[in-house]
Amino acid sequence: MIFSIAIRECRSLFMSPLAWTVLAVVQFILAWVFFAQIDNFFALQAQLQTMKSAPGVTDLVIAPLFNITSIVLLMVTPLMTMRLISEERRSGTIQLLMSSPVSMTQIVLGKYVGMMLFFSIFIIQISLMPLSLFMGTDLDIGKLLAGFLSIFLLIASFVAAGLYISSLTDNPSVAAIATFGLLLLLWIINANAPNDVSGNVFNYISLIQHSNAIIRGVVNSTDIIYFILFIFTFLGLSIRQLDSYRLQH
Repeated sequence: MIFSIAIRECRSLFMSPLAWTVLAVVQFILAWVFFAQIDNFFALQAQLQTMKSAPGVTDLVIAPLFNITSIVLLMVTPLMTMRLISEERRSGTIQLLMSSPVSMTQIVLGKYVGMMLFFSIFIIQISLMPLSLFMGTDLDIGKLLAGFLSIFLLIASFVAAGLYISSLTDNPSVAAIATFGLLLLLWIINANAPNDVSGNVFNYISLIQHSNAIIRGVVNSTDIIYFILFIFTFLGLSIRQLDSYRLQH
């Protein structure tokens, strides 16, 4: 049943021009960033040849591409997740969904998987650009895979947060703004953090602190556990919110 809901959700996304527009615009922006980074790399080649342990293509082209991608996702994901549940509530179809023989867990996971299927196309689009560099140079496979892992974990976290915010309201616009506000807060929460215990807490909560570490190729269990806890927390809150909504209606 989860897979059926996921396919239904993914199909409904592509019936809207929003999904196609987002994919096209994001691809154009990231392609421009990709070629700009390649130009910068060629401009720096003379200096790099004189440096010991000079950074390579992976550090100077692919890592900045992943950094820009994470920022683009911060803006795009709220637009894609805003209708996940809020539209169902506004149109009244949530009642039909809740009256069907499926649990709230299956509904939430189905919608979550459906949105992740959409963003899998996004990941494939992004991967084609750095992978194309294999035709002309060698890449650091470890850092490349770490970058893809970071983007995947960010998407999974953003979608989980957006799904929860969407379950709180029947207004998709409000859901989009609230999701963006929440993600932005978690993105910059460690800005100007003090160098004490509270600063360490803010650093741990910050999304960018964990994603940037993985993009640099430093993959440790602390960052992975953070994203897993983030995802499961918001999915759990979404299930609880739908259970509460069903009892009230």
